[in-house]
Amino acid sequence: MSKASARITCPECHAVTAETMPQTYCLWVFDCPACGTRLTPRPGDCCVFCSYGDQRCPPKQAEDEPD
Repeated sequence: MSKASARITCPECHAVTAETMPQTYCLWVFDCPACGTRLTPRPGDCCVFCSYGDQRCPPKQAEDEPD
């Protein structure tokens, strides 16, 4: 079962923000509420949760679950 929330850490100001993750799609853009930096996925990642979160996004978590 995938987790519904994650904490995103801004690479610029290091602020940590708790966010609810969409269950069926990847989030491509996140604006840090502390400093305004616009986060986008790092090369090779599908979304900002996979790049900057403490949990991978639900679609990637589902890929990791055994059948």
